[in-house]
Amino acid sequence: MKANQTVLKEFILVGFSSYPHVRTFLFVLFFGLYLLTLTGNLAILGLTWVDRSLHTPMYLFLRALSFSETCYTLTIIPKMLADLLTEKRSISVPGCGLQMCFFLGLGGTNCIILTLMGYDRFLAICHPLRYPLLMTNVVCGHLVVSAWARGFLISVTETALIFGGSFCTPNLIHHFFCHMRAVVRLSCLDSDLTELVVTMVSVSGLMGTFLLIVTTYVFILSTVFRIPSAKGKQKAFSTCASHLTVVIVHFGFAAIVYLKPEGSGGDDTLIAVPYTVITPFLSPLIFSLRNRDMKNAFRKLLAKRSFWNT
Repeated sequence: MKANQTVLKEFILVGFSSYPHVRTFLFVLFFGLYLLTLTGNLAILGLTWVDRSLHTPMYLFLRALSFSETCYTLTIIPKMLADLLTEKRSISVPGCGLQMCFFLGLGGTNCIILTLMGYDRFLAICHPLRYPLLMTNVVCGHLVVSAWARGFLISVTETALIFGGSFCTPNLIHHFFCHMRAVVRLSCLDSDLTELVVTMVSVSGLMGTFLLIVTTYVFILSTVFRIPSAKGKQKAFSTCASHLTVVIVHFGFAAIVYLKPEGSGGDDTLIAVPYTVITPFLSPLIFSLRNRDMKNAFRKLLAKRSFWNT
């Protein structure tokens, strides 16, 4: 036994208690980023809903990603912000399990939706004549539902594996949320084996979706380079630029969290901040600023409001 075994009712989130002098600054910073993240995602949801020119599979996937990321941030950031302002940073064991399940499920769903967006671009560029038949709005809806189902199938499996046993004292989670590695270390069972299994499942899902995206872009680039006109190449690249940028940011930060070797040093709490706070903030920003259709839809909405106000 690693420590005294007892029936735990709650965990204590250590969080940012190691940085007491900057907790107020962190609260202001994270709260500001959170508001901007919500604003960006809600703007995307609203624009893709009201503008009929954006009722295409490409933007249906974008709407699904924005909704998933909004839920993703709701799972982690409000609790983190509250804990920055209080000394009692506890969470019940069932609450911890639910938070972990939704965090892993929504994170997996985001990865799968990004993969589907890459597949959508692959069909549009490599098979333009068959694209309207292969990627309809109905097919897009079915793919999004399957993304949610697969993401939560993995998360439920991992959460059940972690919470299937008992936990030992002390009940301190050295993180600002119920991160799977931090919780596994409190298990009274063989935590090394459990951590290895859940890490391998997460890494395989992460690498699998990333490799699928890379494969689609290999075919996309080979097709784009065969386009004779420079204008045609630029148009093809412009449709992929924002998605490719988000993929690099998303999977880059995720790799830092999940591919970090055990015992390699570094503060896991700070390492997880980019993936849980910065990535959801950058994603709607990139899709909004680097997408001509989104900017045009926003201008049309402003023009309509100006017309009705005059």
